[in-house]
Amino acid sequence: MKSRSKVRLSRALGVPLTPKAVRAMERRPYPPGEHGRQRRRTMSDYKERLLEKQRLRAQYNVSEGQFRRTVDRAVRSGNAGETLMVDLERRLDALALRAGFARTIYQARQAVLHGHVTVNGRRVDRPSYRVRPGDVIEIAEGSRDKAPFLIAAAGEHAATAPPYLDVDIRDLRARLDRLPERAEIPVDTDERLVIEFYSR
Repeated sequence: MKSRSKVRLSRALGVPLTPKAVRAMERRPYPPGEHGRQRRRTMSDYKERLLEKQRLRAQYNVSEGQFRRTVDRAVRSGNAGETLMVDLERRLDALALRAGFARTIYQARQAVLHGHVTVNGRRVDRPSYRVRPGDVIEIAEGSRDKAPFLIAAAGEHAATAPPYLDVDIRDLRARLDRLPERAEIPVDTDERLVIEFYSR
């Protein structure tokens, strides 16, 4: 999945992963390749579940190993689908994206990996770090004069913040007020199919 361009991957999965992919999919709303325009055969149940799993993984930019462990935890919890989505949404890179600190999930992941993001004043360089209600996410003081964060502070990436996140974009600060509810998570997926894929 990593070797494909983001636009090509977006068209294959049917979900835009970057702003550039949004524009490309508006122009060519069909899968890539010479047969992309042709009608496809009815999708098997297995392929439908596999595609949904790949879509969700791509939207959070999570490796297969990490994703499987997250699904396993969710299944053990009882309410697997909703628990899976809440667990993924609590990732530090996902919340940095929702707060408007980055343009894409890939940029958010890079910002975390390079130590530009703090949680409660401490630098955290793990994109998979699970933020807890009450935690404050900020761009580190020494990183705020870097071009990507000056752009972010100007509100270039900021959309309407989800209701579980209190964002001060000028100060590049956000607080997770509470755990998100499934209906509030801005991710296009049918998590039921993902759980079924791993339960087969």
